[in-house]
Amino acid sequence: MDILDKVENYYNAFKGEKGIIGRSVNNRPIYYLAVKKAEKPKLIVQFSIHAREYITSYLAIKLIEDYKNSKSKASVYFLPMLNPDGVKIALEQNPLYKANANGVDLNVNFDANFGSGEQNVFCKASQNYVGEYAFCEPETRAIRDFTLSIKPHATISYHSKGQEIYYEFFQDEKRKKRDYLFAKSVSDATGYAIKSTPNSAGGYKDWCIQKLKIPALTIEVGSDSLSHPITKEHLDQIYKENKGVIDASVQTLTELICKKNL
Repeated sequence: MDILDKVENYYNAFKGEKGIIGRSVNNRPIYYLAVKKAEKPKLIVQFSIHAREYITSYLAIKLIEDYKNSKSKASVYFLPMLNPDGVKIALEQNPLYKANANGVDLNVNFDANFGSGEQNVFCKASQNYVGEYAFCEPETRAIRDFTLSIKPHATISYHSKGQEIYYEFFQDEKRKKRDYLFAKSVSDATGYAIKSTPNSAGGYKDWCIQKLKIPALTIEVGSDSLSHPITKEHLDQIYKENKGVIDASVQTLTELICKKNL
């Protein structure tokens, strides 16, 4: 059973709020699964926006199961696979593929300094192509519309690799200080370093920070010494490092809300 089947089977068996936020270029469903325990905070956690990084979808299922049994109080919306077409291509044709079925790198297709990233390219490719315009792809429109409907207090995007956390995107100093507290809580939970990526743009994290003005993180799982795509033999270690992320996030977001900083 590959990860596409595993996500579908898990979705079908899931007891709780769930749904389809949209469909991919090739009409595959993009699922969400919600574990709702309180009105706030609300957190969106998305996985596998980059095709070859589908190890994060395996992690998604483990984190959902953990949060179902957690004592934390928040509503957490999990999107276990944002780019199912790309994952299929990575599994069956090109293991290093990152883009969607249209050759657009979804994590540079958001309206956040669109097209200004150092590694952006402007023709179809397996990675880094920004697309014809921001939100030209059904997958990015789907998560945009879902995010706007949920109105989360924060978002997390899971990627691989590097064991790093990114939280900055041209915030003012007040918001940067707030958002650093969120990043620090996840860094403490994982042991991952907080890093800057000043020359990137157009990502989901970037859009959440710039347009919605909420804290948003990218978490890169897996040692940088590993090769893409990271294989399942490394999942237990990745899970061990990340099993405290959701609880730590909820605690910090709750504190920020109580202090009226969010």
